[in-house]
Amino acid sequence: MEQAKAGSDQRVSAQQWRAGLAAWLGWLFDGLDMHLYTLVAAPFVMQLIGAAAASSDPVKEKSSWIQAAFLAGWALGGSAFGCAGDRLGRSRTLALTILTYATFTGLSFFAQTWWQLLIFRFVAALGIGGEWAVGASLLSETWPVRFRPWIAAVLQTGVNIGILAACAVVFFTSHWSHYPRIVFLAGVLPAFLVFWIRAKVPEPIEWQHAQRAASGKPPPLSALFCRESRAVTLLVSTVCACSLTAWWAFLFWNVQHLRNLPEVASWLPEAREHLASRAFFLIIGASIFGNFFAAALAKRLGYRSAIALLFGALFASMCACFSVERGHESLIAWNCAIGFFSGVFGLFTMFLPPLFPTLLRTTGAGFCFNIGRLAAAAGTIYFGLFAHVGNFRLPLFGASFLFLPPIVAVLWIPRSGGAAHRAESKLQPPE
Repeated sequence: MEQAKAGSDQRVSAQQWRAGLAAWLGWLFDGLDMHLYTLVAAPFVMQLIGAAAASSDPVKEKSSWIQAAFLAGWALGGSAFGCAGDRLGRSRTLALTILTYATFTGLSFFAQTWWQLLIFRFVAALGIGGEWAVGASLLSETWPVRFRPWIAAVLQTGVNIGILAACAVVFFTSHWSHYPRIVFLAGVLPAFLVFWIRAKVPEPIEWQHAQRAASGKPPPLSALFCRESRAVTLLVSTVCACSLTAWWAFLFWNVQHLRNLPEVASWLPEAREHLASRAFFLIIGASIFGNFFAAALAKRLGYRSAIALLFGALFASMCACFSVERGHESLIAWNCAIGFFSGVFGLFTMFLPPLFPTLLRTTGAGFCFNIGRLAAAAGTIYFGLFAHVGNFRLPLFGASFLFLPPIVAVLWIPRSGGAAHRAESKLQPPE
């Protein structure tokens, strides 16, 4: 009865506000720690390996491996902390994920070799990857249904603002000789959030009821592939794998492509870094507006139709951006369109977790989302090893076609209520 009331109550309680704030701040710092390396990858790796230029083959190769390790850690962390979230609780696990990524982002400051940076980024990514599924499940179990598209948009702005904060850190420190190292100290700040979460954010009632019903024996990871859950797991994995590979290819290599355009390559290093920061700032700024556009579209059309339409728009805008050679101003303008339609990823927050039964919620959302991160890691390595130095236009044009399969897959995903509830009943132990 309480669970039904929580889902249908249209008022927002103090506890729900605290849960929302905890998840939002977690995502803000998630975005900060996630993108510090993206913005300083080339100059930092150049310093670590003693290369002559940030655009050299060794820098490109090592930065690719570091980013791939980050994405692989993100995937493993999402699955591991996803399982922990179903067993230990949403609030406890959220605090653990934040402490993990804050500590190891800060430790990146002390890296003396490229492989040390790879290790620090890998472990930091374990926490960053886990935070997504746990925070999404926390809000899907606490906030009223009619507010969920909007809270998804607000939650995604946390990531966006965190990314903008990373841009600001890089922008204001780029004139320092050792700025690529110093920026990672900003990543320590989230550690202080853990104390407040543990004191003020209780576990959701829905999770507590499910734990009692399961007699403390939550289902294993293999339950994602039982007859009742298999179709959802495979379809959601397809959506995440294709879309996230394309998106991360754009986020990581578009900045490198911009830095090495013929008209930009001769600029002073500080001017190139300012251009890269400005472009990233505009992309993420556009995505904040895109989050609320996506929420409005979902309210009007439903999650599936809205997601399918926005994937189509991402495909069209990336094709237009990279189908021809462009100067830096034209490229940035098209980048803003891509950023705007990336608001689709904000809808994943409230769309994915309810597709799975309660005690498979963070496990399922984390597993499927992180299949996408593993695919993105492989794509990052591919681009880094096989694309021509500085010229990522054609690979990015090809990556845009990865937005097409998710359009079909998302429309085939079963409605959340029936499949999840049938699976939940199968997972309950006998009386």
